[in-house]
Amino acid sequence: MTESNRIAVFIDADNTQLQKLDAIMTEISTRGRIVVKRVYGNWKKTLLSKWEQEIKRLGINARQQFDYVKGKNATDMALVIDAMDLLASSNFDSFAIVSSDSDFTPLAIRIHESGAMVIGVGKTTTPESFRNACDDFILVENLSELDNDKEEPEIEVKSPAGPVKKVRKVPKYLHALIYKGWESYQNDEGFSDLAATAGYVKRTKPDFNPKTYGFSKLLDLLEAFPDRYEIRRTKTPTRLPVLKCFNKEGGQNNA
Repeated sequence: MTESNRIAVFIDADNTQLQKLDAIMTEISTRGRIVVKRVYGNWKKTLLSKWEQEIKRLGINARQQFDYVKGKNATDMALVIDAMDLLASSNFDSFAIVSSDSDFTPLAIRIHESGAMVIGVGKTTTPESFRNACDDFILVENLSELDNDKEEPEIEVKSPAGPVKKVRKVPKYLHALIYKGWESYQNDEGFSDLAATAGYVKRTKPDFNPKTYGFSKLLDLLEAFPDRYEIRRTKTPTRLPVLKCFNKEGGQNNA
């Protein structure tokens, strides 16, 4: 899928692993452009007290839903109402429901019947009824957490032209995102369109700019790591660059 695929994401905080939230959003971004990001919960609950920081960091719209009756969860109903409102707008191509709760099965079926794509995200214990109601179901156990390392000391790299220059160290999570983009868009020969990979990285990390690390463009950054990436030019008049990745690990081999 490409950026033209507009996605609305609905997260059931009561049935989602907080430590996997970043990886979940990163994975959904491979399917297209996330336009709406909403997470539902009663934030007065002690069990949800640690969500605030991560919700703010990821720029997700938090929706407060009180439990009107003890023992009854009104969060699910609020999520369903909002999803149906957005479905009626016809402005979205895909709806992602992040939950392991089978109560969302009717919602998934209804969205599917409308012609929109349903992406489910949950644990392996998620009931089959919900999983099978989705067009695509992502198992959170298969998602690796990104290593958002903060230390970025200067290193020396040799450009293809020859001269050595000092640049900031490219963090592990960025290499991991590039690999994820390549993996998602690669063709039968193991190459992906560089523009598609770059678009994925930008959707996932909107503040990404290769100039932050001392490179004028992403292509220059990739060429500085020949042990990780291979760049070729397509046999077309425009000779567009395509990418192949060698190393899945998030570290820097030539740092």
